[in-house]
Amino acid sequence: MNRVEIGSRSSNVRRLAVAGLLTAVAVAGSTLSFPAFGSSCAPVQHIVNIFCAVFLGSAWGVGSAFCSSLLRNLLSLGSPLAFPGSMLGALLCGLIYKKTKLLLPTLVGEVFGTGVLGGIAAYPFALLFMNKSASEVAVYTYIVPFLVSTAGGAIIAGVVLYTLKGAGALDKLRAMFNR
Repeated sequence: MNRVEIGSRSSNVRRLAVAGLLTAVAVAGSTLSFPAFGSSCAPVQHIVNIFCAVFLGSAWGVGSAFCSSLLRNLLSLGSPLAFPGSMLGALLCGLIYKKTKLLLPTLVGEVFGTGVLGGIAAYPFALLFMNKSASEVAVYTYIVPFLVSTAGGAIIAGVVLYTLKGAGALDKLRAMFNR
């Protein structure tokens, strides 16, 4: 094995370990949820989505969002609505960070991906998995609560990431993951 393969493998192991840790943080953080407009808002998931985007990439972020949503549902800490919101937010903010390498558009991508796209995608999930009828739930029903949750998480993640950037630590941390 040459040196590049070994470095790549250790980088992937590092990414997997951090993705697992961030998934655990999202699951544990879901106990810090609050009700908002008929939904349970858990801002920690959105912090994790943004950290995954910056340090790991969109594929790892979507995987972490899926795993945390699955675990939250298995542990009765969330609803099936956790899947579309968290995964779309992770995907969009990850793609935006990959393209721009800028924090502000990444934060906005998380808010739009989870709040708007995830809120709209939650409609069919509610109909299919939560025994809601179309007369009970409108397409836009989940947008406001998802926006509340994701905006709070994006603000917290932004404060942490801009602080790391100001201290010169953000680039060093990203370098650990070859990002």
